[in-house]
Amino acid sequence: MKKDNKRVIYWLLTGCALIFIMVIVGGITRLTHSGLSISNYKLISGTIPPTNEVEWEAAFELYKQYPEYKKLNNHFSLQDFKDIYFWEWLHRVLGRFIGLVFILPFLYFLITKQLTKPTIKKAIILLFMGGFQGFLGWYMVKSGLVDRPDVSHYRLAAHLTTAFLTFAYTFWVALDLIFPNRKERDTKFRNLVRFTLIILVLQIIYGAFVAGLDAGWIHNHWPMMSEGKLIHETVFIEQNPIYKNFIEGKSGVQFVHRTLAYFVVFLILVLWKKSRQLVRTVNQNKGIYGLLIMVAVQFVLGVLTLLLQVPVWLGVAHQVGAFILLSTMVFTLHRFTK
Repeated sequence: MKKDNKRVIYWLLTGCALIFIMVIVGGITRLTHSGLSISNYKLISGTIPPTNEVEWEAAFELYKQYPEYKKLNNHFSLQDFKDIYFWEWLHRVLGRFIGLVFILPFLYFLITKQLTKPTIKKAIILLFMGGFQGFLGWYMVKSGLVDRPDVSHYRLAAHLTTAFLTFAYTFWVALDLIFPNRKERDTKFRNLVRFTLIILVLQIIYGAFVAGLDAGWIHNHWPMMSEGKLIHETVFIEQNPIYKNFIEGKSGVQFVHRTLAYFVVFLILVLWKKSRQLVRTVNQNKGIYGLLIMVAVQFVLGVLTLLLQVPVWLGVAHQVGAFILLSTMVFTLHRFTK
C-alpha cells in the first residue's frame, strides 16, 4: 500500500476537526465559568459522569471544598452545579477521545507501514504536543484550586495557545501530504507571511490573557476605550512596576489586544498589496483572499464582543474566528513556502 496515502491525510484532517471542536467547547467552558467544577482528575473513571443522585451529591460536596464555591458560588444549588459540570466533563472527555484518535490510527499506520520516515517523525511530535496540551489543562485547573477561585491567566494562555499550535502543526503536516510537490517561492514574501503569523499568535495569546483576566467586561466602548478617551488612564496605573500593566493588568492587557488587532489587519493588508506583484497560483489566491475575509470578520466579531460585554455565543464566535484566521494563515504560509 502506498505510503502517506489518503487515509493518513483523512486521519490528520479528522484530528484538526476534533481540535477545532475541542477549542469551541473549551471556549464555552471558560465563558460559562465551568472549568473548576471537577476538582479531581481520573483518567479512566473520569470519563463517566455521576449517574445517580448519590454520586451527584458526592461530586457537589467535593466541589464545595474548593475556593470557587466558598468565595463565589456558595449560592449554587445541585442543578447549578450540574450545569457547569457538564461543560468541563465534555471538555475532558473530548481531550481523551482526541488522544485515542491520534494514537490508535498512528499505531495502525506504523504497523502496516503506511507512513514515510518524515511523517513518522512529525506524528511523534504531534503526539508529544497533544500530551503536553493535556498536561497544561491539568496544570491550569490546579491553579484555581488553591487560594483564588480562578485559574492563572498565564496557564490559560499556555493551554489555549498550545491547542492552537497543535492544530496548526497538524494542519501543516496534512498540507505536506496533500501538496507533496512545492516550487521555489518568493523568500521575502514568505518571511513577511511568517512574521504576520507570529504577530497573529501573539494576538491569540493576548486574547487568552483577556479571557483569563475577564478583561472583556471593562472598557466596553469602541474605538475609544471609554467616552472621550482613546487610552484609559488605568492602562498604566493598575500594576507596579509599569510593565506588569501589559501582562497582568486588565486595562493594559485589553489595550494591547486592541492595538494588536489593528496591527494584524494592517499586516494582512500589506500581504494582499505585495502579493499583487507576484504571479500567484489558484491556491495562493485562495489563501490571500481568505485572509482578507477572515481578518475583517474577526475584527468585527472582536468589536461586537467588546461592545456587548462578552455574551457567551459571541465570545465563542470570536474564538472560532481566531481559529479559522490562524488556519487560513497556515494555509497561506504553506502555499508560499517552497
